[in-house]
Amino acid sequence: MIDTWQILKSLWPLFVILIIFGVIRIFFEGLIPGLIDRWKSGKRFKAGQKWHSDRDLLRWLRGMKPSEFEDYIAELFLKLDYKIEITGGSHDKGIDVVAERDGIKYHIQCKKFITSEVTVHDVRDFYGALADHLANGKGYFITTNKFTLEAEKFAEDKPIELIDGFRLIEYIRLTEKSNKANKLKTCPKCGGRLEERVGKYGKFYGCSNYPKCKYTENIKK
Repeated sequence: MIDTWQILKSLWPLFVILIIFGVIRIFFEGLIPGLIDRWKSGKRFKAGQKWHSDRDLLRWLRGMKPSEFEDYIAELFLKLDYKIEITGGSHDKGIDVVAERDGIKYHIQCKKFITSEVTVHDVRDFYGALADHLANGKGYFITTNKFTLEAEKFAEDKPIELIDGFRLIEYIRLTEKSNKANKLKTCPKCGGRLEERVGKYGKFYGCSNYPKCKYTENIKK
């Protein structure tokens, strides 16, 4: 027993080296690939570039700075013919972007999260920030990750639409398709842009100058 202890005691420098090597390996395997991915992401993706993979697009969005994500959301609504006001910053009072169309204002909160979930406290604070704007508006809470179940339940009966990362990707793809189709279609009555909409009897094209122009056109299947 004594001989065994003496042998182990003599080998303690080797154990220390192995432990240090293990810690270094874990550190570099976790940190370096992440930094490389972020570097590649920044090199590979440019504003306005088309993504073939939803996963790549979501990774790119999560790699943004919070202010960049707010600007991106503002640009997304701008492409949908909303008037935009970016209010984000340290004094935004819980509202980052205000989008307006047809006299209705949509107040938007943006959360660029990678692993964190949007909690019920976040949504409740946003609802409080909307208190003075609900008479003629609606709230959008947009995140690059997801919402907790409690947050979703809280928003169920509120004028707030929760948009998680996957729904955001869907909206981005729909916007791309809509813009691509509408580039070739203009309103024959006023020269406005025809936009794809959904009504009681299905999808149709409606003029972007509605209600001033009420021209509609059926979508051929």
